Amino acid sequence: MTKRQAQQRIKKLKKLIDYHRYLYHILDRQEISDAALDSLKKELFDLEQKYPEFITPDSPTQRIGGKPLKEFKKAKHPQPMLSFQDAFSQQDIKDWLERISKLLTPEEIKKIDFYCELKLDGLAVELVYKDSILKVGSTRGDGKIGEDVTQNLKTIDAIPLSLRVKELSSLVARGEVFISKKEFERLNKEQKAAELPQYANPRNIAAGSIRQLDPKATCSRRLDFYAYDLITELGQKTHEQEHKILKILGFKTNSHNKYCKDINKVFEFYNFWQKQRQNLAYEIDGIVVQVNNNRIFEKLGVVGKAPRGAIAYKFPLKQATTIIEDIKIQIGRTGAVTPIAYLKPVKISGVTISRATLHNEDEIKRLGVKIGDTVIVGRAGDVIPDIIKSITELRTGKEKEFKMPKNCVFCGSKLVKPKQEVVWRCSNPDCFARKKRELYHFVSKSAFDIEGLGPKIIDQLLDKGLISDPADLFELKMGDLIPLERFAEKSAENLIKSIQGRREIGLARFIYALGIRQVGEETAQDLANYFYSLEKIKNASLEGLERITDIGPISAQSIYNWFHKKTNLEFLEKLKKSGVVVKSPPLSRGRQKFKNLIFVLTGSLETMTRDEAKEKIRILGGDVSESVSKETNYVVAGKEPGSKYEKAKNLGIKIINEREFLKMLK
Repeated sequence: MTKRQAQQRIKKLKKLIDYHRYLYHILDRQEISDAALDSLKKELFDLEQKYPEFITPDSPTQRIGGKPLKEFKKAKHPQPMLSFQDAFSQQDIKDWLERISKLLTPEEIKKIDFYCELKLDGLAVELVYKDSILKVGSTRGDGKIGEDVTQNLKTIDAIPLSLRVKELSSLVARGEVFISKKEFERLNKEQKAAELPQYANPRNIAAGSIRQLDPKATCSRRLDFYAYDLITELGQKTHEQEHKILKILGFKTNSHNKYCKDINKVFEFYNFWQKQRQNLAYEIDGIVVQVNNNRIFEKLGVVGKAPRGAIAYKFPLKQATTIIEDIKIQIGRTGAVTPIAYLKPVKISGVTISRATLHNEDEIKRLGVKIGDTVIVGRAGDVIPDIIKSITELRTGKEKEFKMPKNCVFCGSKLVKPKQEVVWRCSNPDCFARKKRELYHFVSKSAFDIEGLGPKIIDQLLDKGLISDPADLFELKMGDLIPLERFAEKSAENLIKSIQGRREIGLARFIYALGIRQVGEETAQDLANYFYSLEKIKNASLEGLERITDIGPISAQSIYNWFHKKTNLEFLEKLKKSGVVVKSPPLSRGRQKFKNLIFVLTGSLETMTRDEAKEKIRILGGDVSESVSKETNYVVAGKEPGSKYEKAKNLGIKIINEREFLKMLK
């Protein structure tokens, strides 16, 4: 065979192999046996080895190739990769439709129709093609910047290395990488045989496999892929048309997805797949409902990190039945009154549940629950469980109705419900229960982090009248503590040292410690990064606060009100006189080095405390999370790392040691 003949043969083999790949993976048809296809692939490989100058990036032999990577490069998305808000009931969907309808004209409302897709339990990826050849494949990351996992995505046969339409200079598509139930079982059998921990769920395997540094490891997992979004403008008017175009281009699309002309058809689609999901070869956790008309979808825009024109309609939470033994009131640090159901302990998803929130009085009325009722309890992720439904058929007649008290059960003050709110609140700012919650929050790990000062000791200090607010903590002396129960001279000395050692605090942690309504850790960090000093926050106008990204009108009003209340300003002055020093974040040119990166710390570090490590990360523009998730970029592992380490390994998240972390800080 001459060189020219070999070139022609290679070209024909590539075309033929790609044709059969398309039949098998996209059209679910087969014209030749697997063995015959393997024989064609072997011939192509041998020819390319002999004539390597004819190897091209779209060759089937390039699906697995190259040395393992040292790390993943970053890949910027041409448009943000958004996530969906969740809905769990027909009413949630109706409420969503009502919300978006308010943003449209009467004519546009008439044109609203939907395209529904099965919501796969996998990993979202983006594919960028140049001159119809796959150039970059990346993960979602933070929505703006993901990780370049091109080599790993090339190992998935369902992802085309070249498009069937060759005239396109540039194209961007998105889809979901997932693993079948059968493959999930196979891998877990292998894990069990090797006496290794079994994988928790198919999604973890898909995510972890894509983030393997060695493409061969990814290939061994036999992943699959469905395309669901076309970013490039090719004249499509609807989302349904996008799916048809994707299929023409050679992408695998889900044949179960369906056009729904109205909301009732959406409910039919949801109900059908809720019953039939067990018959699918892969896991789904709901459906995605999207406004089909692209012009209307674009007009609806984005709220936070989610498009208004689409929503994830999830299947019911993992549930169990149990009995409500009692309902008690809990008072939060802002005075919010929350009824809590005390349950006969029950296991849900491997976790024993003994309490569930009833949210507010309206929710109790809606559910119609009584003390003694048998109820369905649902739990999603790590959030506090919800009461889903009361099973009235099992009532005996001995059940008792719960009535919301008119006065605070702790201080006797009148409960009030502000206009446009559903939550009752204790009207007394000096309520003992509120004071306790404020103090618990003030000394918590994300705030002043005063070691050794737990709820029981705070309760004692309040009971004995030794403190009335957090500022009093810094005035305590050893002699105040020694007479208390469980305190000896040494333990009193240790606690005083712990309190005094926390007189200096970063601005973001200080703002969070104040317990301002609507202000969590992220908002506190946003305020610190924007204003750089406590004085500037105190003097900020309402308009100035609203200009900060991710701070809306309600949060801005809450912050403004807090810093314009006389008693709060007196409290800040009292903290200052007690020696509390609030440190502003340093103005650094390198501040953006860790921008859009999320770190998780596990285990003990030798060169710094965990709080110091968090501060260094935040100074460089990074975020610190307490839990490992698919959004995590790095896990910093010190000595004796905990469960976060194992979870990071399962998800394929990059784990670095303390030496590597210090190197990054430089």
